Amino acid sequence: MIAGVIYLLIPLQTKQSQHCEKITAVLLKSRTGEFDLESILFLKLRGLGIHDLGCIGECINLERLDLSGNNISNLAPLASLRLLSVLNLSANRISNLDPLRSCDSLQNLNIAGNVISSTENLHCLASLRKLENIRLKDNTYNYTNPVCRNALYRTVVLEMFPNIKVLDGERIVGRGSDLYQLCKDIDDTIKAGLYKNGQLIEHPDCKPWVEDSYWEIKRSNNAIIEEAYKQFNDVLHECRLLNNRATHVISQTERSMSLKKQPKQFAI
Repeated sequence: MIAGVIYLLIPLQTKQSQHCEKITAVLLKSRTGEFDLESILFLKLRGLGIHDLGCIGECINLERLDLSGNNISNLAPLASLRLLSVLNLSANRISNLDPLRSCDSLQNLNIAGNVISSTENLHCLASLRKLENIRLKDNTYNYTNPVCRNALYRTVVLEMFPNIKVLDGERIVGRGSDLYQLCKDIDDTIKAGLYKNGQLIEHPDCKPWVEDSYWEIKRSNNAIIEEAYKQFNDVLHECRLLNNRATHVISQTERSMSLKKQPKQFAI
């Protein structure tokens, strides 16, 4: 009877550990294995249904924090995390970012999939000199914010954060930015040429860029090259023969091994 009670309690405890509305010291210690909250440097609390950040502000040495996929709307407890450099708050219910203005070490911020409605809500982050990567929309997961619907959103954000290097996963400056911009311009040009007034333009007279014989290998009259072609074809033929023999030997070996594994039958 006791064993049955223990068996029923284990799934219940597991379910409770997977869903918690408030961050507590017990939760933090169990997730990290640390006895002291100040010793926690990295923390991942993704998709736990959290809406109250509780005592997370006591993790004053925290450097990386993932709170994505929760129900968070109030970021006040994060104001004390001055060493925080990477913060993922995607897929929550956040509209006010003011508490993050004191996170001086913040470099990478993901707030895609929230309810930030205006670029005015981003002014509180302008004083963060180390901030170089901001994401307000993520096409991979179809996360966005109402502010992203503004036609001037991208221009305003880039003016507001002159030190930014990556916006919404797109490299703005630094290594690879020129190539990325070139590819983006080509893509935009192609899309603009394919559509007119929202309708796909048909091009029945499209022709290949090169002649049909362009990719054919032209044989040379040089005797040395001809001999090299012949030797190569001979070696290729021998390789094919060896491959066929090897395949045959392998199949025979597998067949004989399978026969050995079969139980012997005796007639009575």
